[in-house]
Amino acid sequence: MSGALSQLGFRLAQALGVALVVGLLSFLMMQALPGDAAFRIAAGRYGYDLVTAEAAAAVRAELGLDRGPLAAFLGWMADLARLNLGTSLVSGERVAEEIAHQLGASLQLAGAALALSLLIGPPLGLWAGLHAGGRFDRALLVASAAFRSVPQFLMGLVLIVVLAVQFRLLPAAGHGAPAHFVLPALTLALGLAAASARITRDAMARIEASPHYAFARWKGLSERQVLWRHGLRNVAAPVLTFLGMQFVTLAEGVVVVETIFGWPGIGHALIHAVFHRDVPMVQGTALVMGLGFVLVNALTDVAVRRIDPRGVGQ
Repeated sequence: MSGALSQLGFRLAQALGVALVVGLLSFLMMQALPGDAAFRIAAGRYGYDLVTAEAAAAVRAELGLDRGPLAAFLGWMADLARLNLGTSLVSGERVAEEIAHQLGASLQLAGAALALSLLIGPPLGLWAGLHAGGRFDRALLVASAAFRSVPQFLMGLVLIVVLAVQFRLLPAAGHGAPAHFVLPALTLALGLAAASARITRDAMARIEASPHYAFARWKGLSERQVLWRHGLRNVAAPVLTFLGMQFVTLAEGVVVVETIFGWPGIGHALIHAVFHRDVPMVQGTALVMGLGFVLVNALTDVAVRRIDPRGVGQ
């Protein structure tokens, strides 16, 4: 019980630290951007063709952009203490409501990418681990290294050119139909699948060569029974740990991929918020993504402890 409470306290402290660091860094980076913030915000509201010096001055006066950055940051922290992420400088809507709408689309895309990567990577890794040193194992090593080295924006562009432009099998961008999921989810999934395949392969090869795995065979169990009883559970723990650690990479990929494919998620919104100097939106979006990382790490710890209790206390 005390261990669970201490773990909960650690996660709460971690969440508080993330809130402070993410809020401060995102605020400082927005302040460091060149250009007139009032003009950018006015452009986001009215469009660049309709922006005038008078409109920018009105926005500056309305939002109090002339006040010092320290006062603006302390104001945001005071709102955050009241669980209020503030109001968008461009749309005038509550940041929390906008993020809640956009986060759903991002979670759908991330969930589809994660599921697709699990369908591709671990099965290939299991087969390669059971036949370590063979042709398939060597081919998987080359393919994994290739897919992991390709930047996600380049992977997305290649998939668009090949599957959408050349063969016209899938839409290049958009949202709303099941077909729109395929290209962005595949772009995110291929890198995750390449890495999880190697993690699974190494874990399976190590377990397959262990004495307890050989003893299970000696007892007369079939290969399927040995794999099910002694292989999969031991392989699942490192794969889950890896996927939890890769949440940051997935979040970064969502920002890039949503922009490429016009996906109306939190990453796409973050890019527009940065472009239009919508500081509360940037801070709120970055904060939600940072706290999401803390939550995923906590859930990963719980899942790994349930799968492999021997890791508790180590």
